[in-house]
Amino acid sequence: MNRPLIFFLVLLCTNTGVFAQAGSPKTLGKDATAEKYATTILQKDLSKHLHIIAADSMEGRMTGTNGQKKAARYIANHFKSLGLQAPVKQNEGMSYFQEFQQVKRGWGEVYIKLGEEKLNFMKDFFVLQNSLMREETPMSLVWVGKESDLAQVDVSGKGAVFYETENDGAISNLARQKGAKTVLFIKGKDQKEFLEAVSYNAYYLKKPTKGIGGKLKNETAVFFLAPAAAARLLGVSEADLMSQKVPSGTPGKDIRIKAEMIEKVDWTAENVLGFLEGSDKKDEIVVVTAHYDHVGTNDGVVYNGADDDGSGTVTVLEIAEAFAKAKAEGKGPRRSILFMTVSGEELGLYGSEYYTDQDPIFPLKQTVCDLNIDMVGRMGGDYEKSKDPNYIYLIGSDKLSSELHDLSEQVNKNYTKLKLDYKYNSESDPNRFYYRSDHYNFAKNNIPIIFYFNGTHDDYHQPGDDVSKIHFPKMEKIGRLIFHTAWEIANRENRLKVDKSDK
Repeated sequence: MNRPLIFFLVLLCTNTGVFAQAGSPKTLGKDATAEKYATTILQKDLSKHLHIIAADSMEGRMTGTNGQKKAARYIANHFKSLGLQAPVKQNEGMSYFQEFQQVKRGWGEVYIKLGEEKLNFMKDFFVLQNSLMREETPMSLVWVGKESDLAQVDVSGKGAVFYETENDGAISNLARQKGAKTVLFIKGKDQKEFLEAVSYNAYYLKKPTKGIGGKLKNETAVFFLAPAAAARLLGVSEADLMSQKVPSGTPGKDIRIKAEMIEKVDWTAENVLGFLEGSDKKDEIVVVTAHYDHVGTNDGVVYNGADDDGSGTVTVLEIAEAFAKAKAEGKGPRRSILFMTVSGEELGLYGSEYYTDQDPIFPLKQTVCDLNIDMVGRMGGDYEKSKDPNYIYLIGSDKLSSELHDLSEQVNKNYTKLKLDYKYNSESDPNRFYYRSDHYNFAKNNIPIIFYFNGTHDDYHQPGDDVSKIHFPKMEKIGRLIFHTAWEIANRENRLKVDKSDK
């Protein structure tokens, strides 16, 4: 429900620039200390970094390549020079690098055995999702039938068999929560319909899939049985089974299942993390992100990705330097800040997904927000024609936290006076940018985000995305806006409230 915003004039006597607490939201005052350090974010320094990050020698920074690793070392060395902590635990100590892998997964040996009889993959059954059943696994079956019957059937340690519905995913999760070893669904009303389903899914069943290495999200596969095969496994007639005459709870046969998932590592890549510890609220973490990978080379031509996302990467470096200078002079933030440049974004948000879903170095429940910077060095969208650099598209600021959106607006009004354009924030926008950069992996975990973006342009993912076309005065101003926003979030008395649930 929308509510009008009522602003009150308040006098803030501290140099932290926090909101007064009573009668929130309050007008946010200027902070001379923040201004001092924001002015250290300079065009010349952004240019210096970007001429290195987007140089031909970086070979387009494709994830998993030598160019990407060279860029990672440059970023890590900069973090080290600022005195940022290396937060990633490794065998030999602490590191700035969080490694992750892309793996190719495909089915190896897959079967269901009933005594000496072996049911055939793609003829009697097929299997979807991932599986850790790499070795032959014995189990007993039990017939459940419908979701509504699950509450009355003991499925613990057994294979639970159901009629297929449109709610298979939810049923599978419920059965696993009740202790089912695996879940099997009858697919189709007869063999003909089952084979049609096999044919429809054949491409996905045979083709290896690519994804992030690590713990599989589904520890047991979901099996789909032909009606005749299901009847044999349950020891009932196919006619009785398909006419719903078999009572729920009917015990099935003892079987053995193997669903071998074979993984092959395609490449190893790194996120680069630098940590600045806060003072009295150091256990709460503000995250500032950008992706430093790009699309590599094509026919010997280097795609330098100066805007996408060299611009965001070097902005993170400069914001980190501003905060490090503040801390060195005794003015560090109350909350801790994690500066994280990720790779694998161009391939499917891999690096940020690995951080949020598999290895959050700092617990997500302690993560206050993510400020994500992806393409801030050019004029794009509606501004490419008008040549107006005094803008930034903001996406997601109001999706989860009204306070974050209000804070962002007031910071801009106080310091940078950019046009904050919310065109791409609309749910009806066909580009769906909210779901297309690294902030989304935080947002899906209910962590407030802001995505800073200049819009696409004619050189997007083209070899023309070069440093020579970057508008550094624009980048400087945007970098200062993000610094001020991070400063206020890190220093305010109360953590940002999550008062919405729009993912």
